[in-house]
Amino acid sequence: MTSPSDAVVLIGPMGAGKTSIGKKAARALGVPFFDTDAAVVRDHGPIERLFAEHGEAHFRALERAAVAEGLATGGIVSLGGGAVLHPETRADLAQRRVVLLTVAPRVVAGRVRDSQRPLLQGDDAIERWTAIYEERRPVYEQLADVTFDTSSGPIQDIVDALVAWVRGEDDPEETA
Repeated sequence: MTSPSDAVVLIGPMGAGKTSIGKKAARALGVPFFDTDAAVVRDHGPIERLFAEHGEAHFRALERAAVAEGLATGGIVSLGGGAVLHPETRADLAQRRVVLLTVAPRVVAGRVRDSQRPLLQGDDAIERWTAIYEERRPVYEQLADVTFDTSSGPIQDIVDALVAWVRGEDDPEETA
């Protein structure tokens, strides 16, 4: 991985571990790590506030700019769960290696409990998470070159499998 076009992009639902796995994989590969949500927060403030004050459409435009920045940076790029909804992002990902991280609803419950994530606000966060995931899953699956489930086992095992796949040491069918 030496140029931005070599970016490996992590996609998947909220709470799947894109940031934590992405950071570890980037470190193992010796490449930059870029998180689109972190870039939006860095440049524009908390996501919850952006949603509250400007709405989801405004946030998605800021997110799209962060995706473009991340893809230009290269390395491991972690996308916010809804970033794949933008047509330009989907077109950009067609030229990249895309990794889908999945997680079971029973596991994500602990990961997003007490979350400030705007799309999970309301009566039943896990019900909302499941509905959002089911809505986005066809897009995730269409874009993905390989899938890793983060529901069980040590995070390092997933990182190791991802790194091996990036290096071409593993058959994607075996790790999916």
